[in-house]
Amino acid sequence: MARAGGWAMVAAGASLLLFLTAAALAGPWLAPSHPDEISLEESLLPPGPGHPFGTDYYGRDLLSRVLAGARVSLAISFSAQLVALVIGVSLGAAAGYFGGWVDWLVCRLVDIVMAFPDLLLAIGIAASLGPGPSSVLLALGLVGWPGLCRVVRGEVMALREREFIDAARVAGAGDWWVIRRHVLPNVAGPVIIATSLGLGSRILQEASLSFLGLGVQPPTASWGSMVHLGLRWLSRAPWLVVFPGLAVALAVLASNLLGDGLRDVLDPRLSD
Repeated sequence: MARAGGWAMVAAGASLLLFLTAAALAGPWLAPSHPDEISLEESLLPPGPGHPFGTDYYGRDLLSRVLAGARVSLAISFSAQLVALVIGVSLGAAAGYFGGWVDWLVCRLVDIVMAFPDLLLAIGIAASLGPGPSSVLLALGLVGWPGLCRVVRGEVMALREREFIDAARVAGAGDWWVIRRHVLPNVAGPVIIATSLGLGSRILQEASLSFLGLGVQPPTASWGSMVHLGLRWLSRAPWLVVFPGLAVALAVLASNLLGDGLRDVLDPRLSD
């Protein structure tokens, strides 16, 4: 039953993530108005006709800003996870396959990065680079790779002494050719699972950095910055926090459902 439940979670997570991505991409056509359009006479209107999510202090339509923020937040989170994937897989494959001083060096680098809490390290990197989406993207990519690296390293170490790897070496294949053609395809399952689960962390971290003012700068919308701005009027206009916060929660839920479902489906140790 584990695999049947896994497929259900994969379907639910993928559907929700695709829905959020499609809404973000179609935002310019779905939004009732421009996300930065100010109308002071409509300040802090509650959700209702014309403004399904209400308006903020400046009279800007909140649904339009949530959709615009989705494009920013998801783009940064996906890109940061891609950076973490490239770094983690590259270093993990090299450490697991070559061993020796390469493995020692990579493991010490992983230890150094993991000695700091992810969010605090990301804050330090982003703050040193200056506020902006590129700073957040780089910071999140640089703190997100150690987990992927450890997964890939362990899988590659288990594979490097297998018979088909020895056969490729005897046939004269070079190390990097063996890694690319034989090793990496066989670790794709664990990498996909770890990447899907890690995406939720990137989304939360991006929202946190934007909340602290280290992400995109006003008036550009992002989910984290919208929550920060909404705190000023939380008691009077709670929808300013509820809707962007709900968007973050749904995106993280989708990532976790997808990752957990893929783990149940792709893990050969689980059976019906």
